[in-house]
Amino acid sequence: MLGILERQKFGGLLRSRVTLISAIEMFLDPCVIMSCLLATALWFDEPLGAQYMILALLAFSLSFPGNLSLMDSQRRIVRKGIMSWGLVIGLLFLFGYGSGLDRFYPNNVLWSWAALSLVCVLGARLGIRSWLPRLLADRRRNPAVVVGGNALGQTLARQFANSPHLGVEVLGFFDDRSAERLAAENEHSPELLGRLDSLADYVKHNHIEQVYIALPMASQPRILKLLDDMKDTTASIYFVPDIFVTDLIQGRMETVNGIPVVAVCETPFTGLNGGLKRASDIVLALLILALIWPILLICALCVKLSSPGPIIFRQRRYGLDGREILVYKFRSMTVCEDGSVVTQATRNDQRITRFGALARKTSLDELPQFINVLQGRMSIVGPRPHAVAHNELYRRQVKGYMIRHKVRPGITGWAQVNGCRGETETVDKMEKRIEYDLEYLRNWSLSLDLWIIAKTVGLMLKDSKAY
Repeated sequence: MLGILERQKFGGLLRSRVTLISAIEMFLDPCVIMSCLLATALWFDEPLGAQYMILALLAFSLSFPGNLSLMDSQRRIVRKGIMSWGLVIGLLFLFGYGSGLDRFYPNNVLWSWAALSLVCVLGARLGIRSWLPRLLADRRRNPAVVVGGNALGQTLARQFANSPHLGVEVLGFFDDRSAERLAAENEHSPELLGRLDSLADYVKHNHIEQVYIALPMASQPRILKLLDDMKDTTASIYFVPDIFVTDLIQGRMETVNGIPVVAVCETPFTGLNGGLKRASDIVLALLILALIWPILLICALCVKLSSPGPIIFRQRRYGLDGREILVYKFRSMTVCEDGSVVTQATRNDQRITRFGALARKTSLDELPQFINVLQGRMSIVGPRPHAVAHNELYRRQVKGYMIRHKVRPGITGWAQVNGCRGETETVDKMEKRIEYDLEYLRNWSLSLDLWIIAKTVGLMLKDSKAY
């Protein structure tokens, strides 16, 4: 788990250093998809006229920049590749069908292109991930030192050691504290090269090319003196702020009229991303409601016949920014608890009706929440909303619990498709659920939303944790 967190915190920092790798990550998918279209057209002896040039440019524009990250796991690279390809191909096919432009392209060419581009995108992603780091690892590595033998400095050094293709070799650390004290304060004892006042001489005499300052911000006077001493060297100097010791949510650098600011905890749905998320919610919710309205009527009838009480259960939940909202569900129990104490459903709970057991097992009870999505109270994908009583309990016990409310709650979420569903009778189960929710906020993308929706559909009929 530590390795995952380290990659999440330092991944953007390390990737931004390598122009070649960054360019490959952005251009690989667009170039592969466009090339596959042109190759397919040539295979079927289609003249490469204006219609194919336009389609190739559209495909390139929709897939640029690619979402490949060579620091991701192989499984995640494949998942992101499938979803980004599906999004591009799906949008193009819908646009072509709706506008009538698909008549300019033979069906065998289009379907062959779709299949070929999927295979080639996945093959190129896995091939580049396997081959490029090994190739770049053989090049000369720039000698570097880290100022600060604390956990932050050691984590940065480990990231460079685990990513030899970045071309940086950390020779050791400079710190005024002894190795014994650093070992007692941190997990490992760093290899100390000297104290801070000897850094400049060491850099000059050993031709050090890069210096990374990982001292805490409280050490500002020492940092200023250090920078002054380093003016007599030619080394590149980088400051690693100790905000990385916290759990960054959408951490990034911005400027306010030229003043640099660092986002430590921010919603992923700002600006264009917010509009994209809301538009996708509305379109998908309308489409799903148009398809499932007969199921809604049947469920409503079954609820009415199963036991006395209302068909729709309205429960208070916390929504965006922690504001209270009303969430709709088909009633699955003989009671409608919504007070200061709410007892979670357990396996073989006597309060659950016969139809309610089926509805909870297959998530049919959640279907009215697509109305909540259209109202703007919820999203299709996001952290699942908990009862207000549970929120008040767990916000005091689970660190970072309320951060999940920086986005609209979802009908399904990353935690649910990873097995964190059902009763949370212990705090550690809730902590695991929150851990997945925060991971979703850190790594949100439209392709991730589509992946979660696809996994949810597969889990609806076989999730043993639903009751």
